[in-house]
Amino acid sequence: MIRVLLVDDDALVRAGLRMILGGAPDIEVVGEATDGAAGLDIARDCKPDVVLMDIRMPVMDGINATATLRAADDAPHVIVLTTFDADDLVVQALRAGAGGFLLKDSRPERLVGAVKAVCEGEPVLSPSVTRQLVDRVTASTPDNPANAARLERLTDREHEVAVLISRGLSNADIAADLYMSVPTVKAHVSRILAKLDAGNRVQAAIMVHEASR
Repeated sequence: MIRVLLVDDDALVRAGLRMILGGAPDIEVVGEATDGAAGLDIARDCKPDVVLMDIRMPVMDGINATATLRAADDAPHVIVLTTFDADDLVVQALRAGAGGFLLKDSRPERLVGAVKAVCEGEPVLSPSVTRQLVDRVTASTPDNPANAARLERLTDREHEVAVLISRGLSNADIAADLYMSVPTVKAHVSRILAKLDAGNRVQAAIMVHEASR
């Protein structure tokens, strides 16, 4: 079972998410919170695998809550929820460690699929949105020589995989492009994230783009 925590100050949104996720046989909603601070407390108690996190909330917003969650040992995956496609707050949340984002009006099957995908290390972003977000971040960020140094830690094959990650490709797409099995790609992705000290694929993509400018 995939354990999910809902963090949103809108009771109707939480009810809708609970109803949708409750229909999936392998997903269990283990808690709800109305703000980021309460979400942190509940997460410590219920140990979710995935947190669906609203960005705009009272007391503590989703960006600070995401950063705190992702800094912890055995951190849960975080998917940020928003009503705006790739706005500045989404960019901040992804840099804080969120594994992707979903629009609140996403179709039910997209929501369920995203929860499962993020647990498998897959991006919860389309390739076009990934490129849009990465371009926005790198355009406003000064060059960071440390990123180039981190990329030098990668083997040639890992570098090839990292470049495809930066283009927003899924593990299956990378496997097809490089004629590898999906489990092999997953292993490469795990090593890449560790060597780059990146919390997720989006952070790795940002490093690749900054290093190649």
